[in-house]
Amino acid sequence: MEKSAVMALVFLAALTSVVIGQETEMKPEETEAWDFVPPKVTPGTEGGAPSDAILLDPTAWQSIEGGENPWDVKDGVMTIKPGTKDIRTKKAFGNIQLHVEWRTPNLGGNSEGQDRGNSGVFLQQFYEVQVLDSHGGITYGNGQAGSIYKQYPPLVNATKPMMEWQTYDIIYSAPQFDKGGNVTSPASMTVLHNGIVVQNNSILKGPSVFIGYPRYQPHGDLPIYLQDHDHKVSYRNIWLREL
Repeated sequence: MEKSAVMALVFLAALTSVVIGQETEMKPEETEAWDFVPPKVTPGTEGGAPSDAILLDPTAWQSIEGGENPWDVKDGVMTIKPGTKDIRTKKAFGNIQLHVEWRTPNLGGNSEGQDRGNSGVFLQQFYEVQVLDSHGGITYGNGQAGSIYKQYPPLVNATKPMMEWQTYDIIYSAPQFDKGGNVTSPASMTVLHNGIVVQNNSILKGPSVFIGYPRYQPHGDLPIYLQDHDHKVSYRNIWLREL
């Protein structure tokens, strides 16, 4: 070993010894964060919303064209009316924790691939978590339930059979842009499907697109979209917490 390298190691060891010595002289309260008290939030029960949640019941949604919610609504459940197009929240959001419950219809055994209860949850209008009956059907990995559409397949297939209620719990961080429109921090998602992690801090490459490659365009807070893909998928008990 060269003399310079030996001297560097000796210096590092001495510095470490000084730091450790200083820490042993510290008091425990010197590293205790007494200046911040987290606000109290009462958890929900059995999938219910916590006390600080924003409830996205059927009245919180509207047509993407700005009119009233065109989907079928009964007992708090929204069911897609094929051909009425997507719906979006009346309010815009950024970083959120989102809870969504969804159910695909009874499709029998005649539908395959993407034709099995297809819909999607779009964060900030552009970034889709796929909704699909993937319990028995076969399709491309980054297009099945729990995928970030056309970007990341789910880590596992946690899909229940059709006609059973399923849950998505999504932790979403919005992308950040500088004044020139350049991405300074890409969007990211962690997704739990029926309580199982299927996306673990996945870094998004851009918006979800059907053809081509994703490319970011600068934007601020935007609505959440639910997709009408010509299947009678149902949604209920949707709520979020702003982060």
